[in-house]
Amino acid sequence: MVKTTDKIHFIGLGNMGFPMAGHLANAGFNVSVFNRTPSKSSNWLESFFGTALSTPMKNIEKSNVVILCVSKDEDARELLTGDNGIISKLSTNTVIIDHSTTSAQLAIDMANAAAEVGCFYVDAPVSGGQQGAINGQLSLMVGCPAEVFKQVQTTTAPYTKAIVHMGPVGSGQKTKMVNQICVAGLIEALAEGLFFAEQAGLDTQKVMDVVSQGAASSWQQVNRHKTMIAGEYEHGFAVDLMQKDLAICLKEASRLNIDLPTTCQVSGFYSELQADNLGRLDTSALLMRLQKTKSGGLT
Repeated sequence: MVKTTDKIHFIGLGNMGFPMAGHLANAGFNVSVFNRTPSKSSNWLESFFGTALSTPMKNIEKSNVVILCVSKDEDARELLTGDNGIISKLSTNTVIIDHSTTSAQLAIDMANAAAEVGCFYVDAPVSGGQQGAINGQLSLMVGCPAEVFKQVQTTTAPYTKAIVHMGPVGSGQKTKMVNQICVAGLIEALAEGLFFAEQAGLDTQKVMDVVSQGAASSWQQVNRHKTMIAGEYEHGFAVDLMQKDLAICLKEASRLNIDLPTTCQVSGFYSELQADNLGRLDTSALLMRLQKTKSGGLT
C-alpha cells in the first residue's frame, strides 16, 4: 500500500498534469516533477511543495511510483524505454501509472518492459478534462494486474472521483477509445444542433435552456454550449489532441475489422480545422467549421 511518505516521480506538467501533481503534493505525497519545459516545473513549485527534476532519470530509483501524463505514444515510449529510458533504472516493484492517452499496444509493450525488471506498468487514461483535473474530479479507466489496482486507487485518490479496474493492461486505453468515440459524436451533434438553431433564426440560448432539460442533454451540451454560442474556443481539450486520439480509435477499429462511420467523419472535420491552422482550438470548434463552411471561409 502506498503511504503519503512514499515518493512519486511525476512526468508531464501540461494542462492536466500540473493540477494532478498539485493534488498529490497537497495530499502529503513526496512529489518530484519533471517537464520538458523547465519553466513549467518552476511555476509548479510556486504553488506546491515538492522538487523539480532536471532530467526524468534523476533520482528515479528512489521513487515508489512513477506517473506519466504526456501527449502520445512516442513520448511515453521514449521516456520509458528509449536510449535514456527510466524503466531500466527503476527499483523492484515500482508502479508506473500512465495517464497518457495512447494505443493499447503501447501499454502492452511498456508492461512487458516493466515486468522484465520486476516492476508494474498501469494504463490509466483519464476523463474529465482540464477542469476535472483542477477540481480533483477525474474518472480513471485502469488496465493492470488485479494485485496492484488497490495501490493505484490509493495513489490517485487526490484527483479522482471515479476509478474502475477494466481488466488487464491495455483495457484502460481501449475504454478511453470508447470515451473518445462517444465524445466526438456528441460534440458534432451539439455543433449541428446549434448551427441549425442559429440558421433557423431561433434564440440559441433559449433552445439550449430547454433541450438541456430533456434527452438531448449531455456533459458537452451543459458545459460547452455557452462558449460555442459566444464563439470562444479556448476551453479544454484541443483539436490536435482529439485528432490524435481518434486516429488511435480508427486504427484499433481497423485491427478489429469494424467500421466507425461517425468517428471517421468527425476525424475528417477536425482535419479541415487543422488544415486552417486551427488545431489549437478546443474540440467544440466543430461549430466554427460549420459556420465557416457556409460562409465559404474554410479551405
